[in-house]
Amino acid sequence: MIELAKRFDVSASTVTREVDRLAAAGLVVERRIGNLRMIQADTDVVVARPLTELLALTYGPVAVLGERLSGVAAVEEAYIYGSWAARYSGEPGRVPKDIDVLVVGAADEDDLYDAARSAERQLGREVNIRRLSRDDWESSVGDPFLETVRSRPLVRLKIEKRESR
Repeated sequence: MIELAKRFDVSASTVTREVDRLAAAGLVVERRIGNLRMIQADTDVVVARPLTELLALTYGPVAVLGERLSGVAAVEEAYIYGSWAARYSGEPGRVPKDIDVLVVGAADEDDLYDAARSAERQLGREVNIRRLSRDDWESSVGDPFLETVRSRPLVRLKIEKRESR
């Protein structure tokens, strides 16, 4: 509870109260080890998948990375790939520790690095961005990396073009 309180900058009693509500609603399961209270999402409840999707779209990597990359010039397209995209698409497995992002366009590497670090702070996990030119993205035949990326789930990020000032 203390870790959550620190992360969200709220009191431990607020976290305890909210966790109690989630437990009463059957959305989390808990176990005790001594005086430690271990909390985990109950992924077997019928609403687990829709709630996960809602959170991912509003506060998770899809929303955060789309927003951050919309602020970077020359980003034409962007996708989340790898284990996070696989879990988002419903493939079972462990919760990913990082998020892999593929950016298509001629965006500046330093700007992409800054966007990744900003997203990391908000998401609490490592963000790895790989940039490709439009030509490389469209002519991926024979490239083992791109063939693997294209054969697995991809989550397209919404990139909004911002007007230059």
